[in-house]
Amino acid sequence: MQTNRARAALITLAALLLQLLTLAAPANACGCGAMVPSRGQISVDDETSVLRWDGRTEQIVMRLAVHGSAHDAAWVMPVPHRATVKLGDVALFDDLTLATAPEIRTRHYFWPRGDDWPFDGGAGDGAAATPSAAGSGVGVVGRERLGPFDVARLTATDPDALADWLHDNGFELPDRLDRALRPYVDQGWEYVAVRLAPATADNLPMTGRLDPLHLTFASERPVYPMRLSRLARTEQHLNLYVLAGHRMEPRSTIGGDEPELTYAGRVTNTQGPLAELAAGTPYLTAYTQDFPTPSAIDGDHELRRSAHDTAYRQVDYDDELLTVGPDLPVWLLTVLGALAAVATTVILLVIRARRRRPVVPPAPVQAPPPLR
Repeated sequence: MQTNRARAALITLAALLLQLLTLAAPANACGCGAMVPSRGQISVDDETSVLRWDGRTEQIVMRLAVHGSAHDAAWVMPVPHRATVKLGDVALFDDLTLATAPEIRTRHYFWPRGDDWPFDGGAGDGAAATPSAAGSGVGVVGRERLGPFDVARLTATDPDALADWLHDNGFELPDRLDRALRPYVDQGWEYVAVRLAPATADNLPMTGRLDPLHLTFASERPVYPMRLSRLARTEQHLNLYVLAGHRMEPRSTIGGDEPELTYAGRVTNTQGPLAELAAGTPYLTAYTQDFPTPSAIDGDHELRRSAHDTAYRQVDYDDELLTVGPDLPVWLLTVLGALAAVATTVILLVIRARRRRPVVPPAPVQAPPPLR
């Protein structure tokens, strides 16, 4: 029975992805799932996601930055339970950037550097869901058109009917995606498959930041799917924001560099998309992580409560030359003052030396000899 379920899920996923796109290029990947272009190449430069977990339900709002020669592509995201999907709010990411911005501190230095005078050369710096037909067994339980995205939500039903449908339509599952999906199938997860085809008047390749998507599904624990990123051929970069009741942390590195904490603290926004999403989960934790060797990724990011809720904010230093007023460097005053002191000392020593020079008395005048 488990084998049939696994086969059904894999065949369903292949059917939908290949129905959306005629797969002719090797798969790329991002942390949110396999990225498959129809023609040409595409890569994910940056992945920014917000994960909200209230103990029972998880929400993920994701935004990808891509570039390449492909005009359209598809990606798939595994989810532990059936998901609902809608367009995300771009303003949410603006709110997050402001809320987690590093603290800027000024740090002064004394001696001039390469971009200071006199080393600078004197310049100064001056659609509605469409369920599968009855008895088809394809397992597409919902289909929506959301802005530039064609979104399908998948589940497995009758594996024999799915196999027949797949064979009749000439579809074939890519081997690498098959292996990467196996752990999710074994756990009985479902999938969200998305066709990305941003409408452009000039039919230009996809590049830049895509519209965000907002997924909601039941989850007993906070988890961010990353396993499919092992299919990527280039280094992956993840920015992950976590909203929960307390400060959260990844359980492991899952094959990447050590996650770097960039922010931890309670959300203070009272209005806007971030305030709305953080209602009931007011603690925000932010991490960034690099995956230099994607094939080393060995699991999904599981998050746990940290031992403490200590707040943290990065500090960036703005180095400035120490000056008096807006323009006069202290080092120049110091050098001039030292030179003036040396010159004054020399003058005083010369004057003192002259004052101490002995005065030679005039020679005595001899009286003329007496006359005889």
